[in-house]
Amino acid sequence: MKSFNVTMPEELLDYVRHRTKEGGFGTPTEFMRHLIRKDQEGLAERELEERLLEGLRSPRSRVPVRSFFKRMHALIHQVAEEKRGKRQHGKATRSASRS
Repeated sequence: MKSFNVTMPEELLDYVRHRTKEGGFGTPTEFMRHLIRKDQEGLAERELEERLLEGLRSPRSRVPVRSFFKRMHALIHQVAEEKRGKRQHGKATRSASRS
């Protein structure tokens, strides 16, 4: 595994320390990994949403946009919850009280 150093103002470092402790993360590194994963998930969701919108705007779409996205968001959240559950049960990187 590779590593890198991050330089930040003291107030950001205090925030990272606080969130590490209060968020149930074992180390600031685990908190930073969590933030990066959340950013990756958000980017993937935005890209998926853009592609779905493109498809829905195509002449072949017959599904109302609102109902389609309501179903898709439910599916995305279901998959995310399943992933989160597997991560919490598969690795002891965060305390069980963290949701």
